[in-house]
Amino acid sequence: MLSSYRVLDLTDEKGLFCGKMLGDLGADVIKVERPGGDSARKIGPFYHDDPSPEKSLFWFAFNTSKRGITLDIEKPEGQEIFRKLIESTDLVVESSPPGYMDKLGLGYSELGKINPGLVMVSVTPFGQTGPYRDYKTSDIVAWALGGYLYDFGDDDRPPIRISHHSHAYLHAASEAAAGAVMALYCREITGEGQHVDVSIHESVARLDMTHKWDMTKVNLRRGEWLGPINIRLKYHWPCKDGYVMWNYWAGPAATLWTRPFVEWMIQEGAADDFIKSINWEEIDAGTEEGVKQVEEILSRVTERTTNFFMKHTKDELDEGAKKRDLMLYLVASVKDVLESKQLASRGFWENVEHPELDASITYPGALAITSEAEAILGINRRAPLIGEHNEEIYINELGISRDRLSELRQYGII
Repeated sequence: MLSSYRVLDLTDEKGLFCGKMLGDLGADVIKVERPGGDSARKIGPFYHDDPSPEKSLFWFAFNTSKRGITLDIEKPEGQEIFRKLIESTDLVVESSPPGYMDKLGLGYSELGKINPGLVMVSVTPFGQTGPYRDYKTSDIVAWALGGYLYDFGDDDRPPIRISHHSHAYLHAASEAAAGAVMALYCREITGEGQHVDVSIHESVARLDMTHKWDMTKVNLRRGEWLGPINIRLKYHWPCKDGYVMWNYWAGPAATLWTRPFVEWMIQEGAADDFIKSINWEEIDAGTEEGVKQVEEILSRVTERTTNFFMKHTKDELDEGAKKRDLMLYLVASVKDVLESKQLASRGFWENVEHPELDASITYPGALAITSEAEAILGINRRAPLIGEHNEEIYINELGISRDRLSELRQYGII
């Protein structure tokens, strides 16, 4: 899809995913690192637990489909080379603090003079403007100030962070990729480039559960996504080979889900007289009294329910739930996802060769399947080693002599 475009990727962990997405869509993405390697190479985990900058699995994951060069853009010689690269570049993605590129004379206003069609995408904590413009961030800060942290956790405890350490960055980088593609499309119409300003803070704020207020005019507390009763319900149940998600529903929903489940237990002789006698439909799950009633019931049915689940595998429970139209879900382990027949049928996983490790590593593949460009979608190369493509790009494409390249290396420019 993007095979006619060249991208210079100057991002750190806040924006690496943007370049990867563009590269997987076919763009020629060149990762520009400082001499000695990017700081993101120090982020673990590491291949076979060897903390080497050439074995960071984090680096591997977010830099596939990129070539790699080293260049010190803070030195005049490095800036000169960077400007030369700009002449044949369509898109620059960077995640430095606001104003940093301008101080180097490499901001959009200057680079646009060299290449009027250039698109620059900047991923920063709070954007290029506003009172927080110069503030720094981390993933948890982005979640907290974006409002999303408020919703996660129990209502009687402090909020908890969401997922792994770079989740907010992935949202921002995805928005950066979308903004980049739209800007390139606009250039096809107008012939002009533009500066795309992406705020990590705003990318999280867009995710907040404001829609709940719009629909119900209720400002939720932590844990109240589905009503008071769901704060305390048991969701994850162990079975023979893992876990499933299931909960007893009270009120009108009990007719659809709880009642068929109890009948299933009765058919297999797993329900005692108490479970058979419960009238779930008459419990008002929206009141505190109803919550207490359900808590008392759960304390008496949990053991028998667990015993029922432990007699079955995940697949058996899945099939039984489908027959009864129950909202019961398998809790897939990483192994389950890797071995998923559904994902395999769509070619989701790709084995990427790493000759330097004498190994092949399995990665998630293309972000989409298309009828026209399937052959070029997906990972087209492993993440680059430090300066792996210096000679290929500097000598073969920019025309720098081998002797000059040696000098640049000696003076720490590359």
